[in-house]
Amino acid sequence: MLSAWGLDIERFAPELTFSIASAEQREQAFTISTDVVILNTDGVRWLADKKHPKRMALLKGFDHLIVDESTAYKEPNSQRSKAMVKVSRCFTHRYLMTGTPNPNSVTELWNQAFIVDGGKRLGESYYKFRNAAQVPTQIGPGTQHLRWDDKPGIAPVVDELIRDITIRHAFEDVMTHVPANFRETKAFTLNKKTKALYDQMEASAIIELGEKVISAVHAASIRTKILQIASGALYTGAEDGGYEVVDRQRYELIAEIVAERAHSLVFFNWRHQRDELVTEFKKAGITYAVIDGSVTAHGAREAVVADYQAGKYQTLLLHPRTGAHGLTLTCGTTTIIASPIYEADLLQQAIARIHRGGQTKVTNTILVRAEGTVEELVYDKLFGKEARMGDLLGLLKARKK
Repeated sequence: MLSAWGLDIERFAPELTFSIASAEQREQAFTISTDVVILNTDGVRWLADKKHPKRMALLKGFDHLIVDESTAYKEPNSQRSKAMVKVSRCFTHRYLMTGTPNPNSVTELWNQAFIVDGGKRLGESYYKFRNAAQVPTQIGPGTQHLRWDDKPGIAPVVDELIRDITIRHAFEDVMTHVPANFRETKAFTLNKKTKALYDQMEASAIIELGEKVISAVHAASIRTKILQIASGALYTGAEDGGYEVVDRQRYELIAEIVAERAHSLVFFNWRHQRDELVTEFKKAGITYAVIDGSVTAHGAREAVVADYQAGKYQTLLLHPRTGAHGLTLTCGTTTIIASPIYEADLLQQAIARIHRGGQTKVTNTILVRAEGTVEELVYDKLFGKEARMGDLLGLLKARKK
């Protein structure tokens, strides 16, 4: 909250006062005299808590609501989204901001539009909107075994419905002073043992998925297992979160890339990936810090960001869910994606940590990829080359062909 918004207010709008509604002082942040109160998604749920209805009175006197990274509220049935809808009704003026409003489906726009206009443009019912915008396909024996796909041509229709409340600022149009970002791939070949294990898991996944009775949870589990094997390690299922390393090449390659650069960012997907990268960094004498869910102490994340921006670390290890949003890390010039970040919006946000306003140097994005694996098609999907393949089944079938 401080690094993403507080410091930018000080820099760009010093005439405004602000307070940070951290977990330790949420109520105090609202009760002091201030122009702006900055709070996170947990703070929104805290405000809307039914057990404490008087908290909503803290919003009295505030008339503008600004929601950053609004795709956090794209799922209408999540607790955070329900809380945001409740809070939004207290404001006269509402603004939502995101660089990736609907990376997967037009239905992801519904709740974001609802927060802004209360349902005037896309309707007051998510399910009515979904029925109008998508078609269901039965993929299993139960009534709940449905896959919903956007109707052909629906995107421009929805775009037109919300056009009057939408302002788009393309990065390349307004940030003409920011040097270019170049993308490249660093590929390697899995060792024979790992490739055999990978091929076995991929074949099993195609068989299981091909039966079309698989749940979304099971599909996600299969996807994760395949990508984990390709990453070089696999969780064993032990209660202590143990894992087995099957191929060190990816970790060694990333350490080599980091060692060649003054300052970089490395985005990892799994704890085992973080731990093995740390092992390689220590071997190479690379200075590093970590930003992920384990960094919980108040002010700790801000301290890491400040130290990195001051040049104290050669690299930062970040998890995309905690480090891909809201951080300015323009000291870095290279973003390394250790394994495919399966969500396109998180990948784009990760790249934007260094390629953003304030950057004065040419930057690079390096995608690390295991040859002959589904990672190739996942990257293609993420960058739009296989946009019609919406899930792992489509990617695996494409590889099989």
